[in-house]
Amino acid sequence: MVAFHDSPHFTEALRAALETTLHEKNAHDVVVIDLAGKSDIADYMIIASGTSTTHVGALADHVERALRNSGIKTLSEGQPQNDWVLVDTPYIIVHLFRPEVRQQYQLEKMWQADFSALEQSAREKGGQNAPAQLEAAF
Repeated sequence: MVAFHDSPHFTEALRAALETTLHEKNAHDVVVIDLAGKSDIADYMIIASGTSTTHVGALADHVERALRNSGIKTLSEGQPQNDWVLVDTPYIIVHLFRPEVRQQYQLEKMWQADFSALEQSAREKGGQNAPAQLEAAF
């Protein structure tokens, strides 16, 4: 995978490698969300489903191994239950779900929302403090 963390294309290469890993391990409904301009927690979020708790656990193991092989330290939560496993890095956050759990939380809907109309409305009503007012609304 990727060897140089300071490379200008590091995050994009890491994202592509994780997507490939997930597809090769038969993850379902892989979605990549670009977090630029939405959050400072990471550059990308990847969401995917496994067919069972065993499959979700195996996907998490493969993702963590791929990241370790690239020299990336991870934090993970959700094992051994494997209904929803979070693999967190400074660059990319990976959420792996059983389909029923993914449907319940609908992370894609939350992170892919277009807040530009809401932000524009807040600016019109609040002037200069619109970003702070918008942030306080959530």
